[in-house]
Parts: sequence; structure tokens; C-alpha cells
Amino acid sequence: VARLKKESMTDDRLKLIFIGPPGSGKGTQAARLKNKYRVCHLSTGDMLRAAVKSGSPLGNKVKHVMESGQLVSDEIIVDLIHDNLYSDPCKHGFILDGFPRTIVQAKKLDEMLEKDGTSVDQAIHFDIDDEQVVLRITGRLLHPSSGRTYHKMFKKPKVPGKDDVTGEPLIQRKDDNETTIRKRLKAYHDYTAKVLGYYDDRDLLSSVNADQPVATVSDEVSAILNKFGAK
Repeated sequence: VARLKKESMTDDRLKLIFIGPPGSGKGTQAARLKNKYRVCHLSTGDMLRAAVKSGSPLGNKVKHVMESGQLVSDEIIVDLIHDNLYSDPCKHGFILDGFPRTIVQAKKLDEMLEKDGTSVDQAIHFDIDDEQVVLRITGRLLHPSSGRTYHKMFKKPKVPGKDDVTGEPLIQRKDDNETTIRKRLKAYHDYTAKVLGYYDDRDLLSSVNADQPVATVSDEVSAILNKFGAK
């Protein structure tokens, strides 16, 4: 059951943080809320992958870190977030997905927002068991050119290994393997879990059970936002 604390939004912009391990469904829920509330979805994963694709020196550094299952440095992440936070698509608010992952990042985010005379409205924790995360991620399949996703168990393509629309081959991301996932989960628990305490201490934390159907999780998230008068 969703857990509510804060009593009102701080201003007209919706400022949300989604916290949870990789594969917990944060991105799926952010995508569902993005159009409804006219906010931007800032996924550190997407931004980092875009940096890697660019082939820049920063991108190459990020690639090595991501493929080894380690956490990208605060400096790199904060720069990426800062560049996007005040962009036009974010003028009505934002959902941060995968940031902040450390107390240092949480404090830097607070500093950024304080300069604008505002603050985070709510942090939502996507609670899920590690073994379920491993099962979800190691089964993920991707059609690179369209971004369509499938799953070996939960969302099988009509023809094994082929995109339903084009018939082109599906791939598995290099970092979607069990060894890397377990490293990422350890890093998540070692660092990100402390961020939950940071927001809980400030009465800004709500939790949803992420090991449920997408629509059910959406209902829980919407209940949190409705409580705070999000429009």
C-alpha cells in the first residue's frame, strides 16, 4: 500500500524522484505519467546511453563504467542532470529516474532547486525483491532501431529473437547479464538505499510495491500524486 507523508505541493511544477533498483519499473511508470502531467522524464540510464552512443571521450568513459557494473561518478551524473533540468521540456516539472543515487547527489539536487526557490515534492520508492529484478533484466530483449522491448518470459516476440513489426533481430544489452546485474544491485543497496533515509527523514518518501502488474503500480503512484493535488 502506498505510504503518504507530505501534505501539499511546493509550487506549480511537479518535481518527483523515482527510486528503485534497475528493472523495478521506474521507467515504465514515468513514461505513463509524462504526458498526463506534461512533465519531462529524466532517466540517467537514457542520458548515459546517449553519451555512450555519441562516442565522445566522456561517452567512452561512461561505457567502460556501465559495462563493468559500477556506478558512474557524481560529477558526470550531476552535469547531465543540470543540463536537462532547466530545459524547455521540463518547464512544467520533471520525474527523475535513477537520480539521486547517493546522499551527495541528493544534496546537490537540493542546492540546484533551492537556487530556483523550490524543492522536491515527493520521492517514490519502487520496492521489489532482488531475485525478481534479476529475472526481469536477464530476459529483456531490444529492437535497437525502434526501441521496442520484449521479454523472454513475460512479453515474448511472435517469432523467437525477431521484432514483431520488422522481423529484424532482437538483441540483449551487453550489461543485461546476471553478473553485471548483481553488481548493480549491490551498488544500489550500498549507496542508493541510504537516499531513502534521506528523504524519509524529510517526510518526502512514499513507497509502492513494484512487484505487481504495471496498471496496479500505476494506480498506487497516481494515488500518491492525487493526494498531493498534482494536476
